[in-house]
Amino acid sequence: MIVKITGKLVELQNERAIIEAGAFQYETLVPEFTRRQLQSELGKTVSLHTIEYIDGNPTQGRLTPRLIGFLTETEREFFELFCSVDGVGSKKALRAMVRPVREIAASIEEQDVKFLSQLPGIGPATAERIVAKLRRKVPKFALMVARPGDPDGAPEQAQDAVAETFEALISLGHSEAEARRLIDSVLETSKKKFKDSSELIQAIYMNNR
Repeated sequence: MIVKITGKLVELQNERAIIEAGAFQYETLVPEFTRRQLQSELGKTVSLHTIEYIDGNPTQGRLTPRLIGFLTETEREFFELFCSVDGVGSKKALRAMVRPVREIAASIEEQDVKFLSQLPGIGPATAERIVAKLRRKVPKFALMVARPGDPDGAPEQAQDAVAETFEALISLGHSEAEARRLIDSVLETSKKKFKDSSELIQAIYMNNR
């Protein structure tokens, strides 16, 4: 299974990115929010975290392997979670994810069915199922921070630090709401870029002395 591709971004059209790695070019499907982040990277070396799925109808013998790519492991993880909802699947999730992961995750956590039902291919009934299944599984994704100068993205290292800090605070006895409040408070007031969860946790407890 191909889980990551690194190479030159040679083409970017609609839902697909073409990555040149060595003697091969790989067609990788990307959701709209990822495509927007890749626009400024055309001709440059990029890395995409990928998942594979089989497209087609097995009864007709037309099966095609497909790759879907994301700029971070966290985004890929959220996509797989999103796909686990009955009636969603890879194709519908790929079409639906036009907004950054943190926005979709926050709307699920807040049970904002209206926002979710406005995503392409996601009607009110599917939105209700998404909220019912994922509401308690998405808090760490709602904490994802934006990439400087890019409202749609987030550096993978920063995302990992936030996610690890969230899980650490939960293990220390904080509620999900309290953990999120503590992290948001530090991220909003500090100009420092936190390299890892230990730095972020230290800043949280310094901020709440």
